[in-house]
Amino acid sequence: MKFWNWVKNEEGRTLYFDGYIAQDSWFDDEITPKQFKTELNASEGDITVWLNSPGGDVFAASQIYNMLKEYKGKVTVKIDGIAASAASVIAMAGNEILMSPVAMMMIHNPSTVIFGESSDLQSGIDMLSEVKESIINAYEQKTGLARTKISKMMDAETWFSAKKAVELGFADKVLYEDTEENKTDGFIFDKVTITNALMRKIPKAKHTQPKEEIGTPHEELLTRLNLIK
Repeated sequence: MKFWNWVKNEEGRTLYFDGYIAQDSWFDDEITPKQFKTELNASEGDITVWLNSPGGDVFAASQIYNMLKEYKGKVTVKIDGIAASAASVIAMAGNEILMSPVAMMMIHNPSTVIFGESSDLQSGIDMLSEVKESIINAYEQKTGLARTKISKMMDAETWFSAKKAVELGFADKVLYEDTEENKTDGFIFDKVTITNALMRKIPKAKHTQPKEEIGTPHEELLTRLNLIK
């Protein structure tokens, strides 16, 4: 099943990514990558890529990134909802990256499922480390940020608003803004910080809130938060 769609109009061609990047394994697929490349190169001229995806297969994202970078025309990426995980890698292929003012971008470490003995697990760890380095290459080339800073943001699973993505270099402009400079700061947050902040507050709430105002026992909240850490 295709996870992309092409639309032709008077202004040129538009490519839509809406949803999970590669529902099935791209790594062992000999047909889907060729099909995407064939459709990409079926015509010439500039293209617009609309991106709204929570992520998916990192190998698919990496190869699509390469194909878009190799494309002869200008590639304009427009993020209208979310560009998270592997989808943020695809976004980095744009000659220009634009984000809706209500869009979000998220970067984090790659993950996989590994079975086997200790040597198999170590091989998996080594593989993930190299995959992370390859992803950092795309972010570094676009943003110019230090690799250590990008790595720490990936460790923390970091989310950017459109303005913060522009401030950090992950995007070039915010869509629909006036030409005058908008000095409003963007925002950035990570899952670890938010979770830890909530966990620090919960024990205090146990002692300070009136009994009738407590809707959920603090022990239950702590359990829920530990599940998402």
